[in-house]
Amino acid sequence: MVKRLDERVTWLVGRAQSRSHALLRDSFDRAGSRPYHYRLLAALEESGPASQADLGRMTGLDRSDVSGAIDVLFEAGFVHREPDPSDRRRNIVAVTKAGRTELRRLDAVLDAVQEEFLAPLTESERQVFLGLVARLADGSP
Repeated sequence: MVKRLDERVTWLVGRAQSRSHALLRDSFDRAGSRPYHYRLLAALEESGPASQADLGRMTGLDRSDVSGAIDVLFEAGFVHREPDPSDRRRNIVAVTKAGRTELRRLDAVLDAVQEEFLAPLTESERQVFLGLVARLADGSP
């Protein structure tokens, strides 16, 4: 490693993010899913039925990515769509019972990824790390 880079927090955070992303991608691939499927199912379970545009805003996904992912989730029976009664040009998406079951399965995948990612830290270090990363992610002092 280059010592100059190892002393740069932005470099280290980027490396940690790359490792985290690779673990997520590989684990979800093995599970036959994608991280954004998890994000969409979790958002629908938490917030209830929503338009695809609202799902994009809630999850930070581009509208075209939401549309493609919703198609995959619909074909798998994890969501259902129906026209919005107030605007028939858009659909309202809701999670199905099968989607909730899939979300629980993917929760276990994500739990295993988090455990692997955080393995170098003690439990108390994990709590401190979570608090610090949450502050950095939000940009709040």
